[in-house]
Amino acid sequence: MADRDASEPPGPAAAAELRNFLSEVPSPAAVGHRIVHSGPHLTGHTLIDARVRALLADVADLAPLHVTPALSVVDAARELLPDVPHVACFDTVFHKDLPAQARTYAVPERWRAEYGLRRYGFHGLSYSWALQRTAQALGRPVDNLQVVLVHMGGGCSACAVRNGRSVDTTMGLTPLEGLVMSRRSGSLDPGALLWLQRRHGLSTDELDDTLHRHSGLLGLSGTSGDTRDLVRARAEGDAAAALALATFTLSCRRGIASMAASLDRLDALVFTGEIGEDQPEVREEICSALTVLGVRGGLLVPELEDLMREGLRRIDQAGRGVPVLVVATGETQQIAAETRRVLGM
Repeated sequence: MADRDASEPPGPAAAAELRNFLSEVPSPAAVGHRIVHSGPHLTGHTLIDARVRALLADVADLAPLHVTPALSVVDAARELLPDVPHVACFDTVFHKDLPAQARTYAVPERWRAEYGLRRYGFHGLSYSWALQRTAQALGRPVDNLQVVLVHMGGGCSACAVRNGRSVDTTMGLTPLEGLVMSRRSGSLDPGALLWLQRRHGLSTDELDDTLHRHSGLLGLSGTSGDTRDLVRARAEGDAAAALALATFTLSCRRGIASMAASLDRLDALVFTGEIGEDQPEVREEICSALTVLGVRGGLLVPELEDLMREGLRRIDQAGRGVPVLVVATGETQQIAAETRRVLGM
């Protein structure tokens, strides 16, 4: 009925912004909150009560860019709407049944059992939406699809889905692992981190800030973490922008290929997320070099306005290889669906 979008993460003014918004719209029947990390004790979307709020605070350090700001909004919303149910919708739930070999790190049992070191996977709300739309587009049931889904935005990841279930994904314990991202490094040799600490004296806080906020496309280009800026800069001869894009698209191809290794066949490759939606140059550079998987370049370029209105487009040239689709990001719609499901609405 009404919406407000903000380009920056929630800050101290979030409560006032939410109060102003609620003063202009009918009182909601429920509130759905996107929470990136569920931690080890919550395996499904759930009502938020004191216990759940405490469990979320305990895992906030596993996704510091996401969970702490989200909890500030949870607290503000629960205070402003105390008589309305609040539901936590987790990005990790989509991956809750990852096979043991896909979720397990090759570290001693003490680290796994006592510390809880394991792969969780993220972008699950986006993947849930994209998977359903892909099944509709291909006219096939979800439980008979084997696809690789790629979410490319500020954060980037890939996921292998076999018969409706996530069986592998590129992100791990935290949303820092995996593909090169806008400002996040993605996977890095753990030995490099030890070397930076020992040889150059970098502190944990310095590593944390640099890997989360000053790496990825921004760190490579030195100018921007936005692929739109980098495509323009590359066309003007900016070598750093060209390297950033080449590194990013190679990282995406590696991720897609590694996900395909967990499938028997590839029924479709699906792009979603802001970059996936509106950066045709990136999609083309990824797909044109994935012929080993039966994916071909020469992709169609739908108008972004048409894509957003229709929700999805098939962009491969029919009969030339594996179907390639673009699905408009649907995390908000998926949160609404999961909130209704939890409440039996």
